[in-house]
Amino acid sequence: MSVFTEAQIQALAAELNHAEKTRTQVEHFSKRFAGMTIEDGYRINRAWMALKFAEGRTLIGHKIGLTSRAMQQSSQIDEPDYGTLLDDMLFTCTAGQVLDIPFNKFIAPRVEVELAFILKKELRGPNVTLEDVLDATAYVTPAIEIIDARIEQLDRHTQVMRKVFDTISDNAANGGIVLGANQVDAKTTNLPWCGAILRQNGVVEETGLAAGVQGHPAIGIAWLANKLAPWGEHLSAGEIVLAGSFTKPAPAKLGDVFEADYGPLGSLKFKFV
Repeated sequence: MSVFTEAQIQALAAELNHAEKTRTQVEHFSKRFAGMTIEDGYRINRAWMALKFAEGRTLIGHKIGLTSRAMQQSSQIDEPDYGTLLDDMLFTCTAGQVLDIPFNKFIAPRVEVELAFILKKELRGPNVTLEDVLDATAYVTPAIEIIDARIEQLDRHTQVMRKVFDTISDNAANGGIVLGANQVDAKTTNLPWCGAILRQNGVVEETGLAAGVQGHPAIGIAWLANKLAPWGEHLSAGEIVLAGSFTKPAPAKLGDVFEADYGPLGSLKFKFV
């Protein structure tokens, strides 16, 4: 049973909206409301997204987070989480150029390496399979997710890490997405073996393979389509779906230059300005 009234859900959504606009983090919801559940987190997130839609934002897709076993164990859950991608989150790189990304759009940005699935057909749960995902995908392309924290990661008083309920409320920590590298066929590409090298100011910070995302990045897409079904929602043609990070997040500072080199899939280069 939910610990929140509808009025509280709306008030917490408004807190998140204000926190993002003012770049001022709020304290953990899970600390303030004992007994908070994962469903409560999704209710708050949906209320926040409704505020954004009312302000003129449009939905462009979804993200999946906490896809690695280590991250799930640290968050004390046994499945990923998910959030919403909006039009003002999207940045597009041009080959051979360094894209400028405004640092003041974020509070505490961190950079993750992922693959994005761009859909050509809808995926409607509850029985979506990996093969259904591959069949519904127009192409797969490298992606960077810029994660952020409107709810503080560490409690300002106790230094306790926020709980998964807080992360889910906070749109699964999404802040931005960078696209613009090569596009490959989902069926003919060995997706688990797609890898990347993430350089920060010329230094290799992270490397990884997409197999780190539950063994195959399409598994999470099927999971998401099935998780949305009870809410009366589905994945639509044309949407971008981030499959989950296969590197640890790299904290970003003003002036940092990042390059994610995906080998034959191209690269994404950007700078926080």
